[in-house]
Order: sequence, then structure tokens, then C-alpha cells
Amino acid sequence: MNSERLSNRLKTVASFVDEGAVVADIGSDHAYLPCFLIRTKKVEKAIAGEVAKGPYESAVKNVRREGFSEVITVRMADGLFAIEDNDAVDTVTIAGMGGPLIATILESGKERLSQVKRIITQPNIYSRAIREWAISNAWVIINEQILKEDGKIYEIIVMEKGQASYGELELMAGPLLLTAKNEVFIEKWESELSEWNRVLDSLGKTTETAAIITKKEQLTRHIELVGKVLAT
Repeated sequence: MNSERLSNRLKTVASFVDEGAVVADIGSDHAYLPCFLIRTKKVEKAIAGEVAKGPYESAVKNVRREGFSEVITVRMADGLFAIEDNDAVDTVTIAGMGGPLIATILESGKERLSQVKRIITQPNIYSRAIREWAISNAWVIINEQILKEDGKIYEIIVMEKGQASYGELELMAGPLLLTAKNEVFIEKWESELSEWNRVLDSLGKTTETAAIITKKEQLTRHIELVGKVLAT
């Protein structure tokens, strides 16, 4: 993968960036996404943030090789602390991490979001953490996508400022994904359901403790909720 041959998941993330936006790509790795956005003339300015030295140096190298050093600023910083007030960033992208880590990044640096109008996230696992963060911090989900690439299933959650309330199943599976219920969505939750039933069966063969009982209750509840979705 490079900025010319972007993965489908990152192309989908890019599709939710508005024309002319000022983007901060957090955890940018090789800066492929900012380079793609500049190359396709969707944006004129971007920030690539990286917390680790190796990926930071790789991003600097790629941006320089692309000839984008004057329009893409690469910063070594922790999460949203890569954003500075005079950047005028209005869009944040965070892709390729676990949902809880993305939620932690958003929470830890949320004072840097004062000028931001849109957040586009692509969690690899446990997207619920991002939806829970959205509710707690007055962000509303305006779009969700689910796709499969190289045998893995990815979700994309797009948020803008606003008030929303989501039920337990919506937090787990996504309020908009639940409405669409495409083939990848069905595949994901059929797989989850199978795994939960396997774990529940395994727990039934162990000595019951308070923790085991709680886990079994949670699994039973999840199985019941998702089972209803797949049955309709």
C-alpha cells in the first residue's frame, strides 16, 4: 500500500473527508492518507501525527518523497496533541487502531477538538467504545460503513457535533449499520454469535464463581440481542 494504491478501508475513510477540509490524521503511520488526500486534490493542507519515532520518520520521508512537505506537516506527538490552534483543523481521522484506544485518544485530547467539525474513525475492534465516547461528549454518528478487506472486517464511524442517545444494541452494532444490515454486517455478527455460543458453552463446564456468572449473563444478553437482529 502507498498513497497511490490506498487500501479500500482508507479510501472509504477518505471518502468522508469534505472537499477543502483541513485534516489531521492521527496515528498516520506512513502518512499515506494525507498524501492521498493532497494527491487527489481533495484537501490543500493536512497534519500527520505520530507518537512513535519509527512511523514518524517514515511519514516525514514519504511526505518529502511525494513533494508535499509544504502542505503536509508531520508532527511527533501523542494523539490529538499533534493539532495546534493555528492549524485550523476541522476534520480528524483516526484509523487502524482498536476502538478503546481511539476513544482514549479522543478523550485525552478533546480540548484540541474545539475547531473540529467532523471526526472519522476506523476501529479494528470493539467499535462500541467510540460510540460510548460520542454520547458522553456530545457527538452524533452521521454515517457508518462496514467492509471486508483481506479477510478482515472493518467499521468506519463518522461523527459530528450534536446530541444523540443510543440503545444497547445500537452501541454494540451501530445505529446506522443496524438499519442497512448489509452482507458484511450479517457475516460479522453471525461469526460473533457463533463465538459467544462457544464461549458460553465452555463457561458452562467450569466452576461457577461470581465473575463466571456475570460473564455468562453478559454473553446470554448479547446472544439474545444479536439473535433478534439476525432473525429479522
